[in-house]
Amino acid sequence: MEALFGPSFHMWTTLIIIGVAVVLYSLDRYSLELVSAGVLVCLLVFFLLAPFERGDTIVDSTALLSGFASPALFSIIGLLIIGQGMFQSGALEWPTNFLLKAFDKRPRAAIVMVFSFIVVVSAVLNNTPVVVMFIPIMTAIAHQSKIPVARFLMPLSFLSIFGGMTTRIGSSTNILAAETYTATTGGEIGFFEPTQMGLMLAAIGAVYMLTIGRWLMPMRESDTAGQTAAKRDGKHFIAQIEISRGHPLIGKGPVAGLFVDLPNITVRMVQRREQAIVPPFDDFTFRAGDIVIIAATRTALTKLLKSNPEILDGLMAETEIGDDDEGSTQRSAQLNLGEAIVAPGSRMIGRSIAQVGFHTQTGCTIFGIERRSRMIRTRMNSIRLEAGDVLLVLGDINDIRNLRSDRDILMLEWSMQGLPDQRNARIALAIFLSVVAATIAKLATIEVAAITGATAMVASGCLNVRQAARAIDRRIYLLIGAALAMGVALQQTGGAALIGDALAVTAGAHGPVVGISALFIICAALTNVLSNNATAVLFTPIAVNAAQAMGIPEHVLVLTVIFGSNCSFATPVAYQTNLLVMTPGHYKYSDFLRVGGPLIIILWIAYTIVAPFYFGLI
Repeated sequence: MEALFGPSFHMWTTLIIIGVAVVLYSLDRYSLELVSAGVLVCLLVFFLLAPFERGDTIVDSTALLSGFASPALFSIIGLLIIGQGMFQSGALEWPTNFLLKAFDKRPRAAIVMVFSFIVVVSAVLNNTPVVVMFIPIMTAIAHQSKIPVARFLMPLSFLSIFGGMTTRIGSSTNILAAETYTATTGGEIGFFEPTQMGLMLAAIGAVYMLTIGRWLMPMRESDTAGQTAAKRDGKHFIAQIEISRGHPLIGKGPVAGLFVDLPNITVRMVQRREQAIVPPFDDFTFRAGDIVIIAATRTALTKLLKSNPEILDGLMAETEIGDDDEGSTQRSAQLNLGEAIVAPGSRMIGRSIAQVGFHTQTGCTIFGIERRSRMIRTRMNSIRLEAGDVLLVLGDINDIRNLRSDRDILMLEWSMQGLPDQRNARIALAIFLSVVAATIAKLATIEVAAITGATAMVASGCLNVRQAARAIDRRIYLLIGAALAMGVALQQTGGAALIGDALAVTAGAHGPVVGISALFIICAALTNVLSNNATAVLFTPIAVNAAQAMGIPEHVLVLTVIFGSNCSFATPVAYQTNLLVMTPGHYKYSDFLRVGGPLIIILWIAYTIVAPFYFGLI
């Protein structure tokens, strides 16, 4: 068997399988899940029929499937759940609102500020939690500016990688390469030794993303999101606010005809005892006992709920968060807004909201009414419902789901939207900061901190089990498992070593400049197929041997390995942050190849030109 299927046969077959996989990924003709599963099947069947064993090295199903138990995979899963918890709890409302206001006043300055902050923070923190924190913020900015979110999230990932290039601890790649160098030769890579060259590469990359990369990036936005947004924003609902004692609107009046505490909301009437006050509201201030009839889009009402929920205390007091379904005693931890149409023949037709007893029967509150036929200026409880009226309903997520079976109304599935429970915002923020602090202080590895934080999110009620499960993307799970299986097969069968040996021969024959250039582009290419960590660990000893053969300082080629291994731009599996932005950015596999491929080439050319002068080799 060994004679028939020698080591070279296994190596070349593995290279062919990996090559076919990369082509299929880039074509986007088949789903990522199908290609990933197909690659796994090919490798498993091949090594089952042609077993590979060399000394203590065995490539079997256990080795190939070990990627599904990889710490990197569980790090991503944990961080995705933590990010979902931050979003659902509303913990990111304050920084998001701050950046949105800054974006309204100076959009370019706000974007530069955000991206600059990302680069700086990524130089000393793990890139992954930084990207997790900013994904919902950049998504909100994209929606407000009506720019596809795809134009923001890929730069977010790439700039975090650029920041990671600039210090010894900027990424796990740098740390592993430096530790391997120390273990191999006893040499040291200083904390700021990669900084100057890393900043140069980061500056070139930033210019590329603002010019060529901006042109190459997709303008894709999900059709469903666009249609849903259009439906929501096109309707004006009638709602009412009850001014009770201690209400924040007491004593407030209009400024230039507009109520600044009710942004993007029209006050149609104020009922004060028996008096109906209608616009214009001259010399007017709200008093306790007033009933305020307003008209607003769903977006405006949702923003009011998030930013100033105390204004709507009268409605919120009626709406309680109940238990999660399936017999769980855990709170569902989420209010929902949904839209429902009064059905023809409904028992609600001709009856007022007060007569219907909607809250008593369903546990939900009618938050607003939309009727296109005429303008309504009357208290909501006295409005007699008609067929075709659209009701904006607020309630616990389980109560909203139960409305699907109500024959008097037609629940619009697309309209269901979760609202953050502000009570959990501080808890979620504390969990997130604890995960980051534990990672920085090296009290726990990133995978341990991430899984612990994810569990705490669910245990504390910031997320329920279903929400946590929805945060996990099956494409990411299969993609990472398949990529790590390919990396194991390539490394164990000698494919990676073959490339490294060819580099040493090339460097010895053509001099240090060619050797540096070849090492950079090989590491940059392999880091997009293998993991960046595997590339750095594999090529650091090769770089040391090549430097000794060329008679140049060893740290020159070790730094080259670090910079090349950080060029994780051409595939989503190349780095964790690419995987994190793939789903919310609506990216395809080919998008990373189209944008990241030219970026790698440009960085390679720049490094080839600058590095020999920077390191004093010319």
